[in-house]
Amino acid sequence: MKALVLAGGRGTRLRPLTHTSAKQLVPVANRPVLFYGLDAIREAGITETAIVVGDTGDEVRAAVGDGSDFGLKVSYIQQEAPLGLAHCVVIAREFLGDDDFVMYLGDNLLIGGIADLVAAFQSSAYAAQLLLSRVAEPQFYGVAELDADGAILSLQEKPDVPRSDLAIVGVYMFSPVVHEAVRAITPSARGELEITDAIQWLINRDHKVHSYLVSGYWKDTGRLRDILECNRILLERVEARTDGTIGGRSEIEGRVVVHPGAVVEDSVLRGPIVIGAGTKVVRSYVGPFTSIAEDCVIEDAEIEYSIVLGSSTIRSVPRIEHSLIGRDVEVTGTSRVPNAHRLMVGDHSKVQLRA
Repeated sequence: MKALVLAGGRGTRLRPLTHTSAKQLVPVANRPVLFYGLDAIREAGITETAIVVGDTGDEVRAAVGDGSDFGLKVSYIQQEAPLGLAHCVVIAREFLGDDDFVMYLGDNLLIGGIADLVAAFQSSAYAAQLLLSRVAEPQFYGVAELDADGAILSLQEKPDVPRSDLAIVGVYMFSPVVHEAVRAITPSARGELEITDAIQWLINRDHKVHSYLVSGYWKDTGRLRDILECNRILLERVEARTDGTIGGRSEIEGRVVVHPGAVVEDSVLRGPIVIGAGTKVVRSYVGPFTSIAEDCVIEDAEIEYSIVLGSSTIRSVPRIEHSLIGRDVEVTGTSRVPNAHRLMVGDHSKVQLRA
């Protein structure tokens, strides 16, 4: 069994942040989304892994390296343009050989892992097995229609009238027969080789394609609100730990993690939150479900339900919430108003707000 991890794509729904950074490396609970997927692969007993990368390949390579930090042996496959998920399988043919494999979309967060899915597939004779999850708005997803035994009858891509509420999660199990399918299909109207077309090709030729329902939490982190929700879910699992310095009249409430080298002075930290290494929080309030990365400065400011990436500064701002702030960003206030600010700010930006 091998793993094919997809970490290309342009992340258009997270622009401007993804103009300068890979969407799979946006952190939740101060850890890149991609890393949780690599953990899940290792925990399922898979070590041989290839990561398909695109324009942000250098950044992904720098973050993951040879995979040894994750207990994996990682190689990289360059996709010259975003030509579809099935195209990723085509260009990975030499790596995959004739082995079964899991294809894992690197911007998906799946709490609970994939060990049970992998075990179920290995004990079956399926050509493919798709991880599915019930969703409230299936019209925004790829949707699977099942028979009474859980076999997949058909697939729909973002249908106006969905046949079910079962969305296709970004984790797929395949046998080697999928290589025939991806070579047989033609590009869709948007010019991509769609993995749903390849799976439908298998179904139409009576290959066994089965479903597996998500038992834990799953989210596609392609949108701001989804990233913030994932951050909330993961922060609810943290254990309180203070390895930094707490000084002055600071108050610590709930599950708060303060990493080594961080300094908190005359501030209120209300968990669950994570404060990264080397970050300074001075005369500020950091509220629940907030992740502050390394080497940031939060001074005379209030922030909650937000993510702040590394080396950013927030100073003299009365309130920030429901925000994702990139690396090396400066957010400063000029005069005071009572309104909350909602921000999605790309890397290397400067934002000045009335405070």
